[in-house]
Amino acid sequence: MKLVLTCEHAFPYIPEKYQKLFYDEPEILKTHEAYDPGSFDLFKALKSLANFSKYQSIGRLLIETNRSEHHPLLFSRYSREISNQDKKSILQTFYTSYRDEVKSKIQEYINEGNTVIHLSVHSFTPVLNSKERNCDIGLLYDPFRAVEKEFCKNWKTEILKQNPELKIRFNYPYLGKADGFTTSLRKVFPKNYLGIELEVNQKWASDDLMNKDLKKNIFESLQDIISKKPQN
Repeated sequence: MKLVLTCEHAFPYIPEKYQKLFYDEPEILKTHEAYDPGSFDLFKALKSLANFSKYQSIGRLLIETNRSEHHPLLFSRYSREISNQDKKSILQTFYTSYRDEVKSKIQEYINEGNTVIHLSVHSFTPVLNSKERNCDIGLLYDPFRAVEKEFCKNWKTEILKQNPELKIRFNYPYLGKADGFTTSLRKVFPKNYLGIELEVNQKWASDDLMNKDLKKNIFESLQDIISKKPQN
């Protein structure tokens, strides 16, 4: 069993060359549109459990690492008008290199005879389009992959043992089978790969730090669940 930990929306950082794209709306880089507040802090808290970990260093308003290469929102409304040459450079420097490194490590582990659990760490805004999202933790998976479903079911049980008051939902606030990094990797690795997205409500984050008790809960429950070998 190998745990691969990633964080695609760790920071809002925009390389200096492209900062001019945000001169008219600099405040957007401080919002959930630019990154997932608290996600990198949670990623760091879980890192010691992982056999391999990687986070994206630039913001998703330059390029969206958690979307497929041909997705219409790969480049944001701020970056979609830049030249094709710049787009190719950004794609290769930040997007392709990130994804290829993670994919290569997963392939290495599978070739060695391991099952890989890939946990992609995210956070979500508590209110979207004036609608409150009724959830503390979302566990996203492909409902057609029984091993992923079982993993999330067991993880939910372990989390609730520590805090029964938490609201944990499956495939919420997004669908686990929707376009994303884990979705693309399931196609590459139809066996011995579990692609799970962890989504934590940003109401648990303050100043980019996730609540300590919640981090401890997630850490200890994950530590327990990865010690149990899933059946493929």
